[in-house]
Amino acid sequence: MAEVILTALERQKRPLLAGDILVVTHKVVSKAEGHVVSLSNVRPSRQARRWARGYGYDPRVVELALAESKRMVRKRQGVLITETQHGLVCANSGVDLSNVDGGSSAALLPPDPDRSASELHKAIKKKTGLHIPVIVTDSFGRPWREGLTEVAIGAAGMRVFRDFCGRRDPYGYRLHSTLSLTNSLAFRALPAASFPAGQSALSADSLTSADVGRQGKSFGRRRATCFGSRQ
Repeated sequence: MAEVILTALERQKRPLLAGDILVVTHKVVSKAEGHVVSLSNVRPSRQARRWARGYGYDPRVVELALAESKRMVRKRQGVLITETQHGLVCANSGVDLSNVDGGSSAALLPPDPDRSASELHKAIKKKTGLHIPVIVTDSFGRPWREGLTEVAIGAAGMRVFRDFCGRRDPYGYRLHSTLSLTNSLAFRALPAASFPAGQSALSADSLTSADVGRQGKSFGRRRATCFGSRQ
């Protein structure tokens, strides 16, 4: 995987430099590590078939989501929210058909994203001599919010939090919180890894009216649709 990434960066005339942080979507990691399942090999259970039939889903995808879950968080009106074996809470256990092979196979989350990030971090250091932190990400929906956002699911070579506990703000108030550095960087990298094939970056001057036309108040999801979306 390191060789493929370094070759792609060289082709784009953007070699890694000291101080860079590499953000990699889990889809790249899952493909490289072989965590892609052909749907033709999945035999859905009765539970998966019943759930899929009620909402027009592929029962094989539902079966994968159930198999990859540790517990069910919410199962209502066509939305399946689970806790994965990693402890992540997301839709469909992170099982994803997009950008794989057109719908014949599904990508699963890497079983140990931190280890994946660590191995990539070490491989890049061996090939380049550079200490390049690595963040592995996935796209998650958030409760009561429209749209997806990118979150970190694994990291290596950097601190993942910045601790503000005990510090004081400019007005003297003692802080009691931490900042997730990896999630902030994952979100920043999202436009360059956006969903349509061939779309490599998104800058402010390239946004269309469809991208910017809605107000912030529309970010909140209406209660009637909170469990009816297929995102």
